Amino acid sequence: MPLISTNSLTKSYGATDIFANLNFSIEKGSRLGIVGPNGVGKTTLLRILAGEDESSAGTVIRSKGVRGGYLSQEADFHMQGTLWDACHSVFDDLINQQNEMHRLEELMATNPDVLEEYGKLQENFERRGGYEYETRIKQVLSGLGFDAADYALSLNHLSGGQRTRAFLARLLLSNPDILLLDEPTNHLDIRAVEWLEGYLNQWEGAAIIVSHDRYFLDKVSTVILEMLPGAYEIYNGNYSAYLKQREERIARRQEIFESEKEKLNKEMEYIRKNVAGQNVLQAKGKLKRISRLIQAIEQIGFEAALSQKWSETAGEISVTTSIMSVEEAGRRINALRSPVRTLPHLHLRLGSEKRSGDLVVRTKDLEIGFPDKFLFKSPDIELRRQDCAALIGPNGAGKSTFLKTILGQLEPLAGEVTLGASLHIGYFAQAHEGLNPENTLLQEIDSLMPSWLPGQIRDYLGKYLFSGEDVYKKVSMLSGGERGRLALAKLALQDTNLLLLDEPTNHLDIPSQEVLESVLEDYSGTILLITHDRYLVDALATQVWEVNPDEGALTAFKGTYSQLRAEREQKECETFMAGRADSSSKLKVEGSRLKNNAKSKAELKEERRRVAQIQELENQIAELEKALANLSAQLESPLISPQAAATVGAEYNRVQTEMDAKLDEWERLQE
Repeated sequence: MPLISTNSLTKSYGATDIFANLNFSIEKGSRLGIVGPNGVGKTTLLRILAGEDESSAGTVIRSKGVRGGYLSQEADFHMQGTLWDACHSVFDDLINQQNEMHRLEELMATNPDVLEEYGKLQENFERRGGYEYETRIKQVLSGLGFDAADYALSLNHLSGGQRTRAFLARLLLSNPDILLLDEPTNHLDIRAVEWLEGYLNQWEGAAIIVSHDRYFLDKVSTVILEMLPGAYEIYNGNYSAYLKQREERIARRQEIFESEKEKLNKEMEYIRKNVAGQNVLQAKGKLKRISRLIQAIEQIGFEAALSQKWSETAGEISVTTSIMSVEEAGRRINALRSPVRTLPHLHLRLGSEKRSGDLVVRTKDLEIGFPDKFLFKSPDIELRRQDCAALIGPNGAGKSTFLKTILGQLEPLAGEVTLGASLHIGYFAQAHEGLNPENTLLQEIDSLMPSWLPGQIRDYLGKYLFSGEDVYKKVSMLSGGERGRLALAKLALQDTNLLLLDEPTNHLDIPSQEVLESVLEDYSGTILLITHDRYLVDALATQVWEVNPDEGALTAFKGTYSQLRAEREQKECETFMAGRADSSSKLKVEGSRLKNNAKSKAELKEERRRVAQIQELENQIAELEKALANLSAQLESPLISPQAAATVGAEYNRVQTEMDAKLDEWERLQE
């Protein structure tokens, strides 16, 4: 039975439908990713599902007893206290149960009758994860980017991004049946996003996720709901599967459109030949049917008009009974537009051509920072023509500072930057500083292309999804995504052969991201890209430069982000295995030393017996250490579910107790 489902769900403001007749259901374990352009009602849908808004029509059906958790884009707490208090309060019931156990423990000394009650309470407490809940809190807070020093921070003193992360932590710890997440990766760095991916993939509940993070959706989604103006589509699988299926549907619909349009034109040819001949009645009948069909297509769309949902006698739409003229019908058939959605095609203009492989950027002994603050040291790196280097790392690590140092806007603390000859640099700033807030969109483009007529500028801006009166808006009135698109539109008009892009997909919806990705794939120059968009990195990057602020260093990796991630996971696995092997070797060496300590024949026999016992203990201790290391790794993993954590935690305590006893015996034999 679905945890939650919708039936003809519709939301309207006045006469405008934001979305209409949405039908879908979510089973336990499902991960529904919702995608679509800004303004189609994705956030509104989540608010309705969460019970914070009402639909205009249709219903939301929830299974009895289903608990939901909602993360809005502006998550907030309605409570006081510290970060730790906020997360700790999720387990108030367990804490009360723990206090009751302590009370019963005190009574047992004088009242043995409470032993049975205590045993039942302890069993329930352990089954619910009572011994591991504080470990879970630390795991989740650490995974979402908080340090132990942050636990005592007051909720009132957290930044907006910190509050959202804190709210998400509390939400995950509350373990609802279904999570409703609106842009959950907005305030997370890459490592925190990867942790969240792992958590959701191991979590047993369901999730509905609105996100512009394509890589995240690719890793966690099992179903994709694409919301479009006036329509929606459902695709099974993750984001990559959705892209493939969408292309197949588009191709199939285009074939149907071309075929049906050809049939209509053949019918019109018959009508033209027979409207004044012997088959005039049949020709006029065909013309009447075509007239009504054309009107239906123009009112409700090509696919709906051709489907069984409408026929010329059904009366489901309002069409006139008058017959078009042959000329009018032919003209309107030729004017029919394909129902297939197409993305605008954009072009980046190229500057002076350079030979493939020419040097674009080289650094030597480079140190990045400010006179009073060192950020990180960079290895000697090279960027050549047609390379794309992606610069990644946590917020505040110094990525934008590195980019400005490359541009010569900031002096390095040490070292040097060499730029290739004949470079024409295009710079896309995260804050879009190159836009004049007092200019209209028309004026911004006119400043670069003064010879263009207003109609040419409007057509050009239309390729960047600006239409109608949008072109007269002032820059100061634009949203973040609109500013990004305008900045890209200006960048594309510059003759460039080196693009420096600082978070180009920030605030862009997925259709706009797809346009940008397509443009950059076709770009024949060199790209240096700062981004948290791992999907864009995987699609474009030939090198990944990662800043690690804890080590004060930048590392350069040749390959895609997925390859970097796979290599890092392999190294972590090898390090863990090497540590286990080292512990075992140390015990064997110590055992060998003890064997050589015999002093006399009388002592030798006793020494051999003792050494044999020690050797056996050391072997047992080595095995127990391996078991503890494995259990510890499981507990520290973000992938472990709360239920599994309880089981693993209990086993960890048992193994630790056994090893403590073995160590005590080992120490006794050393005396």
